[in-house]
Amino acid sequence: MNSQLIKKVSFLFSFMILISITSNAQVVASDFWSKVRYGGNLGLNFSTGYTAIQVAPQAIYQVNPYVGVGAGLTGSYVNRNFDNRNGFNDNLDFTSTILGGSIIGIAQPIPEIQISADFEYLNINQRFDNPNIRDDNYWVPALFLGAGYANGPVVIGARFDVLFDDDRSIYRNGLQPFVRLLF
Repeated sequence: MNSQLIKKVSFLFSFMILISITSNAQVVASDFWSKVRYGGNLGLNFSTGYTAIQVAPQAIYQVNPYVGVGAGLTGSYVNRNFDNRNGFNDNLDFTSTILGGSIIGIAQPIPEIQISADFEYLNINQRFDNPNIRDDNYWVPALFLGAGYANGPVVIGARFDVLFDDDRSIYRNGLQPFVRLLF
């Protein structure tokens, strides 16, 4: 066999292996992405002197029909600006920006019940209009254990922050209702 023929056969063989590996990688990647569900939370609250906006997307990889693991991002903005005309003069006007992420594990032992564990780590940045109150910027963890009723892509339930700290947590108390939507 001459060297030109050997080079051509080697090139063709290498090219076929590369195509095979690429095809298998695409099947594995498409299989992975077909098991990922997307969703999260969107919150809007507008009232006299108060604005709150929250966006919290999530992606969950469905390991099997009963278990999913994933991650999420959280971003929220709160502005409280009351004045004497509204009957409030407590000097607690502020702006708060909250950014962070979470990891989540969900289990559905039966189709109607979903239990979850959600670790959240958030950066809280508070700016007060009152010069006597010090602005603050800190990180706060939360570990929520929850349960809910599932109907298709919607889960309605409650979760409890086992790390709740009355002085540092951004939530009013450790118990939080939730609506989770995953497609």
